[in-house]
Amino acid sequence: MAALRIAVIGGDGIGPEVIDQAIRVADAALRHDKAALEWDRLPWSSAYYKQTGQMMPADGWDVLRRHDAVLLGAIGHPDVPDHITLHGLLLPMRRKFDQYVNLRPAYLFDGVQSPLRDKAPGSIDMVVYRENTEGEYAPLGGRQYQGTPHEVALQANLFTRRGCERIIRAAFEGARRRSRKKLTSITKSNAQQFGMVLWDETFRDVARDYPDVQAGSLLIDAAAMDFVRKPETFDVVVASNLFGDILTDLSAIVTGSMGLAASANINPERTYPSMFEPVHGSAPDIAGKGIANPLAAILSAGMMLDHLGLARSASALRGAVAAVLKAGKPRTPDLGGNAHTTDVTEAVLAAL
Repeated sequence: MAALRIAVIGGDGIGPEVIDQAIRVADAALRHDKAALEWDRLPWSSAYYKQTGQMMPADGWDVLRRHDAVLLGAIGHPDVPDHITLHGLLLPMRRKFDQYVNLRPAYLFDGVQSPLRDKAPGSIDMVVYRENTEGEYAPLGGRQYQGTPHEVALQANLFTRRGCERIIRAAFEGARRRSRKKLTSITKSNAQQFGMVLWDETFRDVARDYPDVQAGSLLIDAAAMDFVRKPETFDVVVASNLFGDILTDLSAIVTGSMGLAASANINPERTYPSMFEPVHGSAPDIAGKGIANPLAAILSAGMMLDHLGLARSASALRGAVAAVLKAGKPRTPDLGGNAHTTDVTEAVLAAL
């Protein structure tokens, strides 16, 4: 088969460090499908912004469209405001490429200690479907009278029936494929009487098409409590942009470390390339020290392989990560060890 083309954006901070390791592991895993990937490295980052005044060139979106997927390390630097970095590349990509499914699994691996008491390996096993293109992060609003006592800032949420239905339906389909077949919707309709009420109504409407899935709803504050109190009760979760963003950081921490948190930004119709990224961000405090955990980036690459139809390679990659974690070493500092980034990668390659 012809090599699939992957746009690689290492980005900022530890992003390039962990993405380099993810590529090494993905290349090694690909033999299980007798496949190859063509990695197209793009220099778009905060450093690129400092040189050019923009996060990507004028034809950047056209460049990305010519790829089968995007692998992203991290975007963000202390010297460049977040509203420039995130709104110059990451958030527009999700909307322009209609990557409306943000998929974030959280699994407690054997050999990893949860900060929660008495949680056995595999007892926490959930996946969050986060709406990725509208909701609370829609770019609607503005500011007036800046710098005066009368300054006004307006930030509006955007909920459409189409947007709610498609992410909720994707979550039901995901729940149907899992053994527990359980889906929890996250809401705050007791306080947000318009957007969240539409969300709830849509959830109930779609649920009628999935009688085999156990469907329920939780207020966001109760869900946040239960992600800590009893995370093992969750299977599949569907949430709006903001609520999903907050809960998935929490689910990553209760399964051991942000250094294990992978994610995918999916365009299910495959009209546009989907994007895959570790959740941990650019971590400028440890950038260049060679101690970043590469496993979140490696697991994100595994999600990409699955999306590209390379299931055997993806399964081998995840199995190798699980074997290294179960062995208990090497470990980067976020997991209580003192190993370097490349030490962990070498162990994963050996397990492969």
